Amino acid sequence: MISRRTFIAAGVAGTVALVAAQWLRRPESDATLATRRAFDANGETIMFAVAPVLLAGVLPAADRERKVAIAQTLTDIDAAIAGLPRGAQAELAQLFALLALPPTRIVFAGIMAPWPEAPADDVRAFLDRFRASAWTLKRSAYDALHELVFASWYGNPRSWPATGYDGPPALSS
Repeated sequence: MISRRTFIAAGVAGTVALVAAQWLRRPESDATLATRRAFDANGETIMFAVAPVLLAGVLPAADRERKVAIAQTLTDIDAAIAGLPRGAQAELAQLFALLALPPTRIVFAGIMAPWPEAPADDVRAFLDRFRASAWTLKRSAYDALHELVFASWYGNPRSWPATGYDGPPALSS
């Protein structure tokens, strides 16, 4: 059983980490602002590392098609985030800021390398730890990342043939 003192200390430490991550995060580039509606540079970089790991086995094998599929998935994730309520968008921004800040990325996520250089095995281990964590916060973070990637991937008509789905039936008037 967790003590009240430990619970309060963890809450204070988490709050300090989130505030520090938001304060220290790098400003978005003009290119990111021009192409994305809801992502900041941190979110895009993290999801670029996470999406291929979650979609292992369903992405196209050819390198060019794989890159196009990942880019389209990131565009769809951005659109999905833009459609969320402001509160959910703010929580995702906090998660991305927390995961992007090197000290919290290393301690909280266990990812030593910057996200663009993180080996797929390390990203997979991070996702597995979050999915199976005793902390509700980590499980919720995993669920958010997982649902964004899978909804964006399987919501795209380009992924339907691989699953045997012919698309929604035509509506007749």
